[in-house]
Amino acid sequence: MDKEHIKGAADKVSGSVKEGIGKATGDASLEAKGKLDKAKGEGREALGDAKDAMKKPS
Repeated sequence: MDKEHIKGAADKVSGSVKEGIGKATGDASLEAKGKLDKAKGEGREALGDAKDAMKKPS
């Protein structure tokens, strides 16, 4: 697991928390920020996967 995977996982967790709090409090802005953070985390994890694939010899 490299830095991108770790950062991605952290972004996804943070996004889930923000989204949940936003839903619970009716704060649409916080909910949207949470969804954006989750998407950012998924992107970072995909980047980490791509880096891993490039490192492996064929």
